[in-house]
Amino acid sequence: MDRLLNPGIIPVIRADDAAHVPPVCEALVAGGVTALEITMTTPNALDCIRQASRQFASRAITGAGSVTSAEMCRATIEAGAAFVVTPIMRPEIAQVAKAAGRVVVLGAFTPTEAQLAWEAGADFVKIFPVISPGYIKALRGPLPHLKIIPTSGVTLETAPEFLAMGCVALGVGSNLVSPKLLRQQNWAEITRLAKEFVAVVRKFKAAE
Repeated sequence: MDRLLNPGIIPVIRADDAAHVPPVCEALVAGGVTALEITMTTPNALDCIRQASRQFASRAITGAGSVTSAEMCRATIEAGAAFVVTPIMRPEIAQVAKAAGRVVVLGAFTPTEAQLAWEAGADFVKIFPVISPGYIKALRGPLPHLKIIPTSGVTLETAPEFLAMGCVALGVGSNLVSPKLLRQQNWAEITRLAKEFVAVVRKFKAAE
C-alpha cells in the first residue's frame, strides 16, 4: 500500500510492443516511481506483468490495469500483480482481488458508481475519465470517505490541483508514458518526466 501512495504517482503503461515494457519500467523506477500499472491492452500483458513483478520486486510493485472481468483479474494475480485496476465498476473484480489479498482500484465516473465501488470493497476508487479537479471536489463534498485516484487529465500543471482536492494518488497516462516516447524508445525523457511528477507530489505534500 505504501508503494502505491508514496510518492503516489501510478504510471499507466499501455504499450503497443511488449518489448518496450521492461525498459519503460526501468526508466520509470529510475525516476522515483514505485508502482507500475501494466495494462491488459498491452500485447502479452500477463508475461509482461510476470517479468516486471520479478525484475522490480525490490524497488516497485507491479499491478495490472484495464482489467474488465473476474477471470482476467484471476489471471493477472496468478501472473504476479500486486494490485488490480479497472476502468469500470465491476464488484466481482473486487471480490476476486480481495480474496487473494491484493489491492483493488475499481473504476467509476458518477457519484453513484463511486459509492458502489467503495461498498464493493475497493481500496481506492479510480475516477475515469476525469472532467477536472473541481469535479473531484464536488464528488468528495457529499462523499468525503472516498479514497480517489483520478486517471486521465493529470499533468504536471494539474497534479497539485488534484492533490488539493483530496486525491490520495494520481494515475498518469500519456502525459508520462506517451505513445510517441515509447515509439522513440526515449527512456531518458520518461525518466526525466517521472522525476518531475514525483517532485511535484513531494513538494505538495511537504507544504501541507
